[in-house]
Amino acid sequence: MAKDNTCIVVLGASGDLAFKKTFPAIFGLLKHGLLPQPVQIVGYARTKMDLAKFRERVTSQIKVASDADRKLLETFKGLLTYVDGQYDQAASFQNLRAFIERLEPRSGVRNRLFYMALPPNVFGSVGKGLRENVYTANGWNRVVVEKPFGRDLPTSNELAAALAQYWKEDEIYRIDHYLGKEMVKNLLILRFANQFLGGIWDRQHISNVQITFKEPFGTEGRGGYFDEFGIIRDVMQNHLLQVLTLVAMEKPISLDPEHVRDEKVKVLRYMKELTTNDIMIGQYTASEDGKKPGYKDDKTVPKDSVAPTFATAVFFIPNERWDGVPFILKCGKALDDAKVEVRVQFNSVPGNTLYPNAARNEIVIRLQPNEAVYIKMMNKKPGMSGQPVISELELNYGRRYTGERIPDAYEALLLDVLQGDHSNFVRDDELREAWRIFTPLLHKLERERIVPLPYKYGSRGPKGLDEFIASHGFERHDLPYDWQQVFDRRGERLAKL
Repeated sequence: MAKDNTCIVVLGASGDLAFKKTFPAIFGLLKHGLLPQPVQIVGYARTKMDLAKFRERVTSQIKVASDADRKLLETFKGLLTYVDGQYDQAASFQNLRAFIERLEPRSGVRNRLFYMALPPNVFGSVGKGLRENVYTANGWNRVVVEKPFGRDLPTSNELAAALAQYWKEDEIYRIDHYLGKEMVKNLLILRFANQFLGGIWDRQHISNVQITFKEPFGTEGRGGYFDEFGIIRDVMQNHLLQVLTLVAMEKPISLDPEHVRDEKVKVLRYMKELTTNDIMIGQYTASEDGKKPGYKDDKTVPKDSVAPTFATAVFFIPNERWDGVPFILKCGKALDDAKVEVRVQFNSVPGNTLYPNAARNEIVIRLQPNEAVYIKMMNKKPGMSGQPVISELELNYGRRYTGERIPDAYEALLLDVLQGDHSNFVRDDELREAWRIFTPLLHKLERERIVPLPYKYGSRGPKGLDEFIASHGFERHDLPYDWQQVFDRRGERLAKL
């Protein structure tokens, strides 16, 4: 990292997001020598808190495993400073500026990174206060904003306009932490650096693509927040749609961030607005044994809530590469597993009279947990028989890269911001297109209060899910499958592929 003076200001520094994600990510960069030097780290929030309490609270969230880490944590604690102030008063921001200037060197470059770990309703006033009072004229200024980026197209446009009034697009970093995950960042290399994949990545060879997000837990007392957004806004419209664009985009001219984002936007522009015919929604009820509560058993959730906790939707991209290929996005809470994956299912072998019951080949990219890439293929069962079985060619990161560290997504994205790399951040036109696709559907669901289908906590989802997915071309198999166990770096069993 360059030897340029940089000040990192975390706004909303007293909130859970800052404590659980932002500050641990900054510590991770410090630990691996990736923070600029010298660096100042300033927390800013409305909460009045003395410095000692702030430092203790921040460092209590950071896990350390060695004496060296504990020593470094003390160094990190010494870098932390705190100032309280309002989000809508010029005087507070002027006080913040004076506070920062007392920390910065008196001469030379003064770079400032402003991380808004804040609710979107204050983005506008904070953006204005920072630009008019804390903006440096002698270095770069960058502002990071967290999702949700609005509730629909109109509110997203309002937020964008409020920020654009004071900040240039190349100074704004809209963070979607899924774009910082190791396997999401790997998608471009998998697609464009491998000839055997590039030659079959089209409608002539691929039947359908599934992108799945499963959580095995419910809202856990946070239903009040979740109920305002629902699973479509919380996961599908941002995380999963971002992954879809990386799977479907054309090869960019170069790895320049704007060239990459140009191709992602082109994918979205091909896609039509979702309708209720394109989606299945669900809401979880208590588990079969009654030990896990239903969504509406959460005291923070309205008893008449129709917020979906599960959604499966089908999208089409009517361009030369993908015309007719369904992209099936599936996400839900309180399901039977914890995983995020991309599953590309290929067409059946044409004219296969020798093995008419052969299962379709699949490429599966597991984003989390236990990062892996594997190809499901037909293979002869070992022994005297000639029975075909399903097996896999598998790259498991835990076994293959035993000495490598996979960084936290927030850590990776924060480093991108410090380096001025927009590749893994959402551009304004990309955001508009994403909301264009979802807004009519969201408005219809809420206006007509369409009731989600019930499903049991711990199940695979609502009744009829398999039929919905099968109607869009996904084919399940009944052949024997020689399951491959996945192990972590210590050799302990984690999961099945």
